[in-house]
Amino acid sequence: MTALAEGSSFLLLLFVAMPMKYLMGIPRVVTVVGAIHGVLFLLYIGQLAKLHTKHQWDNKFSLFAFMASLLPFGPFLFDKRLREKEAIID
Repeated sequence: MTALAEGSSFLLLLFVAMPMKYLMGIPRVVTVVGAIHGVLFLLYIGQLAKLHTKHQWDNKFSLFAFMASLLPFGPFLFDKRLREKEAIID
């Protein structure tokens, strides 16, 4: 859930707020959406650290999760990968 919220806020920042700032001259949108995205990013990283320890994820998988947070559609790919991993365990 956090990955999807963080990913959505990143896309909103890149494809809505930034164009509004540079094409329409409304910089306040980036300030608000950027702050929301920043909080969600920190929650994502905190949750990643917690899950890494709790579920004993290997470093490669956790690094993939972190790298996914840096790419525009990465959190959605990670969420899909995580759901597949959970389906195998169940």
